[in-house]
Amino acid sequence: QVQLVESGGGLVQAGGSLRLSCAASGRTFSGSAMGWFRQAPGKEREFVAAITWSGGNLYYADSGKGRFTIFKDNVKITVYLQMNSLTPEDTAVYYCAAADQRAPYGYPGSYYYAQSTSYDYWGQGTQVTVSS
Repeated sequence: QVQLVESGGGLVQAGGSLRLSCAASGRTFSGSAMGWFRQAPGKEREFVAAITWSGGNLYYADSGKGRFTIFKDNVKITVYLQMNSLTPEDTAVYYCAAADQRAPYGYPGSYYYAQSTSYDYWGQGTQVTVSS
């Protein structure tokens, strides 16, 4: 079993920055990727960004391209989400997730890792609130 613990959420003014962290613990993590999703009140959970663990391939939702950066620390088994130029539309609970399986043959990583169903483990979420 893998446990994911997020941190780094909080309240920030529009235009500000936050860095979220997600530390994986438990059995040795040998999964294929870790990702970030978010869910705003009254909305569906949506993909934000993902990174494959071995190759370091990066995937971003259009909403975060140019503003968000996902990166990892293999030693600490931690994935980060650096968020810049935040807007009130970024207000949501942000969830970290870990996927055990690689994208099946023929499935682009950009599609596979954007699906919440591709992930096996989830963190408890951290609130990000951006004030205008």
